[in-house]
Amino acid sequence: MAAGRGESAEARAALATLCETYWYPLYAYVRRCGYTAENAEDLTQAFFARLLEKHSFQRAKPELGRFRSFLLAAMKHFLLNNVQHRRALKRGGGQALRSLDAESAEGKYLRELVDTKTPEAIFDRAWACAVLDRVLARLRSEWRSRGKAVEFDRLKACLTGNSRETGYRELGGELGLSEGAVKVTVHRLRRRFQQVLREEVAETVVAQDAIDEEIRQLFRAVSER
Repeated sequence: MAAGRGESAEARAALATLCETYWYPLYAYVRRCGYTAENAEDLTQAFFARLLEKHSFQRAKPELGRFRSFLLAAMKHFLLNNVQHRRALKRGGGQALRSLDAESAEGKYLRELVDTKTPEAIFDRAWACAVLDRVLARLRSEWRSRGKAVEFDRLKACLTGNSRETGYRELGGELGLSEGAVKVTVHRLRRRFQQVLREEVAETVVAQDAIDEEIRQLFRAVSER
């Protein structure tokens, strides 16, 4: 909604966030549709440029569904109606919205387990990972502001719930904390993680009751192999 509000500073910041968050999920979707890395890069860049040119963000209606569904449908329509883009596109032809590392995106795509996944499943997984990356970045920024970035880096693995209880003693030894203090800190970190995750997901849905379903979809997407 903010991205559709003209040329304000708020709108530009929102656009930058959307491009940063959704560029790779859409790139991965296009790659899985059978395009080369070079063409997928160009198509994704051209897609975002087209959204800006046509002011498409202003036409996104939150009451009609999730933003990611709107974006994926728009990309499908873009590919369907731009068959000429299947040929090698002129490099740099689209309007650059943000400096994005295409080589990094391709490397990330190649590391994904994509053999049996549909383009839609690839998009959902990439979207989920992008949201989780934003959540972790926010949490690390909060801890860094308190001078505890190193502590966060050691404890963030506990967010998955995979750490054994015996591991807390080892972490405490590394961080100069008691086992009990580590348990309390991890509990607080998990609670804050859940809060920040809800805030991030809430940015792209309207109804509050849709947040829980979206979070379930998110974890389903990252857990499926």
